[in-house]
Amino acid sequence: GQIARTADGTPVAPDDLAGQVAQALRNTHAGLLSAGAGFGDVVRLTFYVTGWSPDKIEAFMTGVTAVAEDIDLPLPMPPSSLIGVDYLFERDVLVEVEATAVLD
Repeated sequence: GQIARTADGTPVAPDDLAGQVAQALRNTHAGLLSAGAGFGDVVRLTFYVTGWSPDKIEAFMTGVTAVAEDIDLPLPMPPSSLIGVDYLFERDVLVEVEATAVLD
């Protein structure tokens, strides 16, 4: 899973769901590239979001659309799940992204 941290572990966009979604997707893209893949190879995305409620969808989608073009994330996205959780491993982490990719 990827979260909103820089390579050295510095938190990105504290208290900003849109900013954290965007950074977590950038990090997911970097991970895919390092494996010789891209979002075109992704068959499933799972998002874990802390304190989820439907009123957060606008901020969530703002984060997605902010980076989609830059990271070649197709819209609509591959099959995805958004799972609300009470908390993730550290208080400042608002979202975690998991991607499943299939390479030939």
